[in-house]
Amino acid sequence: MFEPKGIIVPIVTPMKSDEEINEEQLRFQVNRLISKGVHGIFCLGTTGEFYALTVEEKIRVIEIVVDEVKKRVPVYAGTGSISVKETVYLSKKAKELGVDALSIVSPYYVAVSQEDIYNYFAEIAESIDLPIILYNIPARTGNNIDYKTVAKLVVNYKNIVGIKDSSGNFDNTLRYIEDTGQKIAVLAGNDSLILWTLIAGGQGAVAGTANLFPEIVVGIYNLWREGNISEANELQKKLRPIRDAMKMGNPNSVLKRAMNLLGYNVGPARRPVTGLNEKIDEELERVLKLYKKEEEQ
Repeated sequence: MFEPKGIIVPIVTPMKSDEEINEEQLRFQVNRLISKGVHGIFCLGTTGEFYALTVEEKIRVIEIVVDEVKKRVPVYAGTGSISVKETVYLSKKAKELGVDALSIVSPYYVAVSQEDIYNYFAEIAESIDLPIILYNIPARTGNNIDYKTVAKLVVNYKNIVGIKDSSGNFDNTLRYIEDTGQKIAVLAGNDSLILWTLIAGGQGAVAGTANLFPEIVVGIYNLWREGNISEANELQKKLRPIRDAMKMGNPNSVLKRAMNLLGYNVGPARRPVTGLNEKIDEELERVLKLYKKEEEQ
């Protein structure tokens, strides 16, 4: 049974100035992150701007990432779409390309009931024999995957092996942990809750800030595993300044801008968002200096 665990990075999708995918930089980032000790690479997440890519581009990103990872760590691919039909199609393509697991967001834009959500994931689980991590991000989808729905899915579909909770509601995360009887891995999707999710019984995190500071985020997990909660908490607190800066705009666009300011040529976010804002740049430069100063000490 596949076990999602550790620090899984929702890797950005680097782009050139014309918003075409920058394959060379994507390969560079894969190797950079693996060299820093991450436990998985997750392409086509929210941080990877899956919502702004065509199906053909998504397939190409998966091809590049699987090829460059070379089985050194598990590869997760986000294949969730609004319709069951498109999700199943992309999921099957991902399997053909060699991914280890799928991350599937709940339906978005359309109003759905919990019964709709259950049936959506059930049909997908029946259609593809890869491990599936459910993705709960109610601020973007307009719905929360209820813990009762998760518990029912877990009982009926053994290939549903985890859930990423980006609700920001820690009680919601706790209900996932408590009501699935530890049958699936619960992963923090909010970077401010990585340590607390682990302490409560979670197995890891899908952490966007690991694109910027993989050593810090991997350190939280490793120190927790060693039982060094105090030092792990010190690293957890170090993520607060960049997390606050990311709230000033579209978070994944601000994160991409921060990577550029650090010297990583990941390019622009795909429009309609740009991440370009004088006040955001000023705050990012201030925050990034704090991290640089700590490194020099």
